[in-house]
Amino acid sequence: MPKLKTKRKAAKRFRVTKTGKVLAKATGRRHLLCDKEPKKLRQMRGNIEVKGRVARNIKAVLPYC
Repeated sequence: MPKLKTKRKAAKRFRVTKTGKVLAKATGRRHLLCDKEPKKLRQMRGNIEVKGRVARNIKAVLPYC
């Protein structure tokens, strides 16, 4: 069976942990930050876990990650 290609676009945006969780950066941190509350900005600082069907689709395009 041939090797599977990794979708490079997805590899730059998502990360799969050793336990199989899919992590992504929190959205909303690019621009218009002065209109957002400080508490909301703190909460968006770290990575978030992607769950459900979306996580399954991401794992499918990242075969070796």
